[in-house]
Amino acid sequence: MGRRPERMEMEREAIEFDVLFVGGGPAGLAGAIRLMQLAKQRQMNLEVALIDKGADIGSHALSGAVLNPVALAELLPDFRERGCPMEAAVTGDALYFLTPKRALPIPLVPRQMHNTGHFVVSLAKFTGWLAGVAEEMGVNIFPGFAGREVLFDPAGNRISGVRTGDKGIDRDGAPKDNFEPGIDLLAKTTVFAEGARGSLIRQIEQRLPIFEGRMPQIFETGIKEVIQLPDHDYFAAGRGNTIHTLGYPLELSTPGGGFIYQMNDNRVAIGYLVGLGYRDPWLDPYDVFIRFKQHPFVRNILKEGRVVEQGARTVSTGGYYTMPALVLDGALIAGAAAGFHHTPALKGVHSAMKSGMLAAEAIAAAFEEDDFSSKALARYEALVADSWLQREMLEGRNVSQALAKSGLMKLVHLGAQYVSGGRGIRDRMPITADCETLKDVGNDRLRPPDGLDKEVFDGVLMVDKLTGVYLSKTNHREDQPCHIVIHDTDLCIRQCYETYRSPCTRFCPGNVYEIVDGEDGAEKRLKLNPANCLHCKTCDVKDPYGNITWTCPEGGDGPGYSVV
Repeated sequence: MGRRPERMEMEREAIEFDVLFVGGGPAGLAGAIRLMQLAKQRQMNLEVALIDKGADIGSHALSGAVLNPVALAELLPDFRERGCPMEAAVTGDALYFLTPKRALPIPLVPRQMHNTGHFVVSLAKFTGWLAGVAEEMGVNIFPGFAGREVLFDPAGNRISGVRTGDKGIDRDGAPKDNFEPGIDLLAKTTVFAEGARGSLIRQIEQRLPIFEGRMPQIFETGIKEVIQLPDHDYFAAGRGNTIHTLGYPLELSTPGGGFIYQMNDNRVAIGYLVGLGYRDPWLDPYDVFIRFKQHPFVRNILKEGRVVEQGARTVSTGGYYTMPALVLDGALIAGAAAGFHHTPALKGVHSAMKSGMLAAEAIAAAFEEDDFSSKALARYEALVADSWLQREMLEGRNVSQALAKSGLMKLVHLGAQYVSGGRGIRDRMPITADCETLKDVGNDRLRPPDGLDKEVFDGVLMVDKLTGVYLSKTNHREDQPCHIVIHDTDLCIRQCYETYRSPCTRFCPGNVYEIVDGEDGAEKRLKLNPANCLHCKTCDVKDPYGNITWTCPEGGDGPGYSVV
C-alpha cells in the first residue's frame, strides 16, 4: 500500500538555468528578487527560475501570520507603494493563559512578541504578490511543478539541479494518454527553499551528512482558519488586535498555544499549534483546535462567525542547533527547509526572507568568481553569521528544548534564557526527536479522552476534519500513484496499533489514515485516503516507526489556499 512504482527510464527534456529556486514561499521568492536586483546592479545577465508544487504561487502557503517587515523593507523599501497586501497593522498585543473556563491576562508580554508596527498578512496573498514582483524583474516562475528528485553530477556529490515529477501516470505507474515526463532543470546553483520537512532535503540527507552533529529537527503542527465575523467587531474597543494564548486545551507539559489575529473585512485568522514532541498517543491536534475554539473567551470573539478557509502545516521550531549544513557543492538551503524561524517571537516569514536574500548575495559573488563549489558558496554562512538573522536564531536556540520540559522547570529554563539572550541554565540543551516521544497506550496514566460530541460540529463555525479538507480546496487526481509511502503495512497493525493504537489516525488533520476491519472477519488493516492530504507532513515527522514517507504528488495537486 502506498508504494511508488519504479521510476520510468526515458529520454527527458533538460533545461539549463544559472540559478534554480525550489519553492515559491517567502525564502525562495525573496531570494530570487534579491538576486535579480544584484544582477542588475552588477550588470550580470542571469537566467533564474523558480518552481513550486502548488497550482499557483501561494496556493500552498498557509499562515495566519504576523509579518515583521524588517526583511521586506530591506528588500523592497517601497513595498507600501507597490501595493503589498496587508490585512491589518498591529496596534497592540494581548497574551492570555487559558484555564478550562477562564482567560487570565498575562501582564508581561515577552519582548520578542511585541508586534506593534508589524502587519497581519495572508501568506497566500503575500507570496502571490512577491511572485508578481519577481516576474517583473525577469524571474521565470513555474507553478505546478513539483521537485521530485535531486540531480547530482555523475562524477561526485555536486548537486546539478532537480527533476520535476512525471504527470499523467495511473495508479499502477503506467503512462496515460496525457502523460508528460518530468523535466531535468539544471543549474549552476540550486536553492532549496521548499519549506519545513522538505522531501528533497530528505533525499539529500540520505546521500550527504548534512545533519551530522546536529540535534534532531523538531516541529509543531498548526491547524488554522479564516473566520468571517458578522457586524460586531471584537477589536473595535481598542483591544490589541493580535492575541496569543497558552494553556488549555493542552497540559502544561505539552508545548503549544493559540492565536487570533485581526484581518480585513471583519475577518480573523485563528489557529492552534501543537508541539509534535507530545507524549500522549491519544492526542489529536485537530481535537485540541476545536476545544480551543469552544473556550468561552474564544467563542465570544467568534460568535456568529463562519469558517471561510482552513488548512494545516508543520512549522520547524527546533532552532539553531537543529539546522542542517546550509552550503553544498552547487546548492544552498534556505528558509524553513533549513529551520530558520524565530521561535521566541512565534514568527518566521521575515527569517525565511532574510535567509533567501543572503543566499542570493552569496550566489551573486559566486558568479563573479565563476566558482559554485561549497567553498565559494560558504560566503552564505558567513553572511548569515554577520546578520541580525543569526542573532535571532541564537536567541531562540534553546527555547523548544525548554518548552519540552515538564512542570515548573519549563518556566525556570525559559526565564533564564529570556534574561541571558538565549543561553539559559544549560546551553545546547538536548532534545528528543518528535517520532520518539510517544508513550505506550498500556501506560496506566494514559486513557483515551472523552470524544467531542458530534453536535459540536455545526458545519458553520465548528467544522469536522473532512469539511476542513473541503474548505482548504484540496484537490488530488484520484488515479495517480499514492504519494504517501507506507514501507511495511504489516507493521501498522502488528506493532503500531497494538502499541500506540495507530496515532496516524489522530495526528493527521485531513483524515488520510483509517484503521478498518478487514472483510469476512479478517484482521484490521490500514486504509489510506491520500486525496485528503493537506501536505502538512505531520505523518512524516511523528510516525513512531519511521514507516511513513511523504512524497510530492503530481504537480499542481494539493491545497488551494487563497485567504488564510
